[in-house]
Amino acid sequence: MTRSLADALPDEIARVTEVLGHYIEIGPAGMFGAAIIRLALDKATRALASGDVVEMISAYRELQEIES
Repeated sequence: MTRSLADALPDEIARVTEVLGHYIEIGPAGMFGAAIIRLALDKATRALASGDVVEMISAYRELQEIES
């Protein structure tokens, strides 16, 4: 089954939001990583809201690189 970008991006945002929580739990040592993740999540949220497909693809790929 092939999913559309409009379906996949929100799922990826949710996954990375969960990863962000892990970085926050680490405490001060995780703050730099958390900041980078927040930037990626903001970019993805803006791209999704705008409907700009090129930006959505870029944001999706960036989120995929964030590992838990």
